[in-house]
Amino acid sequence: MPRRASPINTSRVGIVIFSASQHKRAVFPPAKVVFSDWQMLLAFGLGSGLSRIVPGTVGTLAAVPFYLLMAQGPLWLYALITLVACVAGIAFCEHASRKLKVHDHSGIVWDEFAGYWIAMFALPLTWQWTLAGFVVFRLFDMIKPWPISILDRRVHGGFGIMVDDIAAGLASALTLHAMYWYLS
Repeated sequence: MPRRASPINTSRVGIVIFSASQHKRAVFPPAKVVFSDWQMLLAFGLGSGLSRIVPGTVGTLAAVPFYLLMAQGPLWLYALITLVACVAGIAFCEHASRKLKVHDHSGIVWDEFAGYWIAMFALPLTWQWTLAGFVVFRLFDMIKPWPISILDRRVHGGFGIMVDDIAAGLASALTLHAMYWYLS
């Protein structure tokens, strides 16, 4: 009979979580823990990662209004904001992961924000492309085809949390731009 992971009581955040091997089943931190720490707040996608049901999808959905705002500016600014989100996200996600003592907690969704923004790079600002980008990015992020799956399994820390979604965003961007080229 397989052994179940024993819970670890973390007095720093006052919640019960499971060992790193059980990271997808981790208990969510109380909202006050997330909202009282700006890095946790960003890592949890401004609170969207607190959703108990499909937090990655909810996190991506929360990234859409920011995309709609960013896409109205010049492309260089969009690229700069996305780059900063990726680089800074490594630190936010690392901080949250260490604080929760869980690698890639499902509530950490800043990587979905950055990945979606990469997926939507230089696409037309229409509801159809916004929806297509959402669906394509979520498919790449959930299915994790090679080499995204390798990155997800082998790279750890804040960079590991971010890199598979960055790769999913790049794969999505290539797919969406191919669709755009084909349909034009």
